[in-house]
Amino acid sequence: MAEGPGGSRNYRICGEVNQEGWEKSTFPILCETCLGDNPYVRMQKEDYGTECKICVRPFTVFRWKAGTKGRYKSTVVCQSCSRMKNVCQTCLFDLEYGLPVQVRDKYLEEMGQAKMEMPTSRVNRDFAIQEAHRAGEGAHAALPYGKVAAHPMLQRLARMTPYYKRNEARICSFFVKGACNRGGDCPFKHEVPEGGELANQRLRDRFHGENDPLATKIFRKAEEDKTLQTPDDKSITTLFIGGLDAEIKEKDLRDKFYVYGELRSIKMVPKQSCAFVTFVQRDAAEQAASQLYKILEVKGKRLNLMWGRPQASQQSQASAALVAPGPGGSSVMPDGMPASTPAIAGVSGVYRPYYPSMDPSAQGNTPLEGEARDASGK
Repeated sequence: MAEGPGGSRNYRICGEVNQEGWEKSTFPILCETCLGDNPYVRMQKEDYGTECKICVRPFTVFRWKAGTKGRYKSTVVCQSCSRMKNVCQTCLFDLEYGLPVQVRDKYLEEMGQAKMEMPTSRVNRDFAIQEAHRAGEGAHAALPYGKVAAHPMLQRLARMTPYYKRNEARICSFFVKGACNRGGDCPFKHEVPEGGELANQRLRDRFHGENDPLATKIFRKAEEDKTLQTPDDKSITTLFIGGLDAEIKEKDLRDKFYVYGELRSIKMVPKQSCAFVTFVQRDAAEQAASQLYKILEVKGKRLNLMWGRPQASQQSQASAALVAPGPGGSSVMPDGMPASTPAIAGVSGVYRPYYPSMDPSAQGNTPLEGEARDASGK
């Protein structure tokens, strides 16, 4: 605290930077995973301990043990760079969704949200950071993150619970070489690295959201596991909703789905704890399925959403009943119909109606009653 002109006092905030651009802070910007499962965190602090891996400016370094079984971790980027990208100072994952920057920016751009670019040139990067500090709190308020509704895929991929496996000890490099003499006292893991697509990860690529192998793996997972496949039958406009409670009524489902298009009907099945929501237009059903798949929540209850199966017509149901096997294993046919009714070519078990004119021996005509008696010899 210093005495200013006119007897006023000027308070210096430790989170600011000095004239050389060096940063000093009292507590790091971390995600819950990096803090660890121990609520009593004891940190080591060193002002201007090392330079930031992105902007190459000295900043306050924090070091702590991430949990009871975790390793010691430390901050690798300054708080200015962390705020610019809204990421953790240690793992560089997004603070809101727990995802890599490349994954977050891709889906935010689809929602029309501008991407926060960090200049790669050192001169331009320093200028952008200085402008952010000069603007003060207004620059932080102008950050694009969290200003619009989240993308549905981001909500499906978001890691809402801590992933403490990232805090485990790294593999001992001496053990890989066969030269570790610590044995059981070695704080590192004695395992052989598996390699694969995640073997080569760069910190700068993670921060700028470019060429991140982990982001590529998440994109592949999103296409395979987090996307609901649309049925080829365009006549299907029904969505199956499972896992309903007795508290969820038809009005609750109507309020949730009517925003996507006109509803034809909502059929509740309390005994099966499910419901069927039918739209008038197929496009409305597709939009509802893409927006609510795996994130549908009504009255605090997470529900399952799938496409409904096509309903068989009355004619197909009658045909299926005709070819149903009887008590002796033979097909049940109406009176006067031969049991060896021909089936449709290439499709087994499908009933084909029989008419007397279909008999090739009659040449398209029904045999006369007298001709039938002569053929029998009577």
